[in-house]
Amino acid sequence: MSAFPVSPMYSGQVRVRPARAEDAAALGALDRATWSTLHAVSPEPVPPYDPFFDSTHRPEHYLVAEETGDGGPDGPLGYIRLVPPTPLPCNRHVRQIQGLAVAAAARGRGVGRALLRASYDEARRQGAVRLTLRVLGHNAPARALYESEGFAVEGVLRDEFHLGGAYVDDVLMARRLD
Repeated sequence: MSAFPVSPMYSGQVRVRPARAEDAAALGALDRATWSTLHAVSPEPVPPYDPFFDSTHRPEHYLVAEETGDGGPDGPLGYIRLVPPTPLPCNRHVRQIQGLAVAAAARGRGVGRALLRASYDEARRQGAVRLTLRVLGHNAPARALYESEGFAVEGVLRDEFHLGGAYVDDVLMARRLD
């Protein structure tokens, strides 16, 4: 789909491609490995694990980042989930990011940014002109990345979640794609 340069710590580039059904096990493992109250509002996953893909989380909703050269971590470097925020026809011009995960070994090397930029192209391909997301208020690294990519805060639900013994804001951010 798209290739993006990454930090010199990798010998190749990050390729972002549509997810396939056979990615389920690797993406599930990545999802569990990256779980944290920094970004997750659902409980920590415990065995037996639910399937990564199901009727509302289908492979076509995901883009996967992977290393194209030698020297990177095995398996996917990350994923992003891109979906319509509602089933309403009057809202079909909007896509929402409902999940972004990057493997610990790949953080800080441009993988999240590559996934975001690939999601812009995919959202445009789907006819979207606006992209939204929700991020926890205490997730400063994610918020900084989104702001650097042109997302702006459009709303804050104060103390929306109680995570790790503290109340946490839910921040709505968006950007235009045109």
